[in-house]
Amino acid sequence: MIVKRSVTIRGHRTSISIEDAFWLRLRRLAEERAVPLAALVAEIDKARPPTTNLSSAIRLFVLEDALSDRGETLSGPAALP
Repeated sequence: MIVKRSVTIRGHRTSISIEDAFWLRLRRLAEERAVPLAALVAEIDKARPPTTNLSSAIRLFVLEDALSDRGETLSGPAALP
């Protein structure tokens, strides 16, 4: 289920429509990195292409993190050293 959530990034309040599973994993990633959730969202916002909305950028960030745990990337298996 997609839920609309509010977050303040760089002093600007915005809403994000995102599924619970992605939101919970994003919160866990912020905790693991010892940064506030809003700071992590701000990092994702800053790095996203201008044509990608914030909710999609968050989903891709969480997916990329999950794939990296398996040695993969969004474009395929990670290169071996």
